[in-house]
Amino acid sequence: MNGALQTELTRRLGCRHPVVQTAMGWVADPGLVAATTNAGGFGFLAAAVMGAGEIGPALAAVRARTAGNFGVNFHMFQPSADEVIEAILANRDRVRAVSYGRGPDARTIARFKDAGILCMPTVGALKHALKAVELGADFVTVQGGEGGGHTGAVPTSILLPQVLDAVTVPVVAAGGFHDGRGLAAALAWGAAGIAMGTRFLMTTESPVNPRTLAAYVAVRDPGEVRVTTAVDGLPQRFVHNDAIRRMEGMGALSRLVASLHHARRWGRAAGLGYRQMLALAWRSMRAEDSSFASTVMAPNLPRLVQQGLLAGDTQGGLMPAGQVAALINRLESCDDLITRIVAEAEGRIAALCAAGGKRE
Repeated sequence: MNGALQTELTRRLGCRHPVVQTAMGWVADPGLVAATTNAGGFGFLAAAVMGAGEIGPALAAVRARTAGNFGVNFHMFQPSADEVIEAILANRDRVRAVSYGRGPDARTIARFKDAGILCMPTVGALKHALKAVELGADFVTVQGGEGGGHTGAVPTSILLPQVLDAVTVPVVAAGGFHDGRGLAAALAWGAAGIAMGTRFLMTTESPVNPRTLAAYVAVRDPGEVRVTTAVDGLPQRFVHNDAIRRMEGMGALSRLVASLHHARRWGRAAGLGYRQMLALAWRSMRAEDSSFASTVMAPNLPRLVQQGLLAGDTQGGLMPAGQVAALINRLESCDDLITRIVAEAEGRIAALCAAGGKRE
């Protein structure tokens, strides 16, 4: 194996290849995480969308399907945050890392670090990378604006070197990666590896509804995968469809009414009373990166994403994706995908080294 593909990421996470599967809500389930890990990558379980009582069985399912280490993603504003944290710590023998966006405080991060669990937040801006390191992050995953879901405005080609120059911890590159050329490029920049969401969403082990997977594969124009603030007040990237058009056409009052409707249904499904929902909203509003609009509109997201990803409603639901979806024209297994990416990266690196030798 090419020595360039053995990095701080592989050494510290214990995976064979510097390829991370991100924790996409309702997509990064135990099956996808185990398939990624068995293929030599490092998978993150999407616990941020799990309710009370779900994290324990999910961790047990991953452990049963793979002997490798894996990670867990969560955020402090989910109702089951305390339960997830305790479950992670109880599984410290296999949970090698945690990822988060709206992250835990320094005290909680210290608990993970004391347990030997690496902290690997995802950031979309330089200031967030600096803050994450200040709080104790062991790695930083940098997602450029090409990435799916919540995203920033700075492309990977600008943000990645900016963060690499500013922090001393290893950096993982995300946003726009899908093949070995991208892995080789990220390593050349100085990253310790790449993280991919959309590419793993579009695999044969993905739990996404077959109708929705077919719709992803049919995307050919990166311009069809664009950013909107209509869903929860924050910039997010989705495949453009009727649901996005409808939400962008709503006035502020109509959007508020729709959000309250989704909030009531989501709260009932999660077993939350009105007092618990209000407390959760208050905690969210006090977060650094929050706003009134994003807190009020947030309930729009989970039900509509599940409608698109799991129910197969490609026009009435939401389809989060990075622009790279337009470059992916087939589904692959996680094993075939990672094997191909590694071979392509090794080939590009060998070609560059050969070309350099000829010039000398």
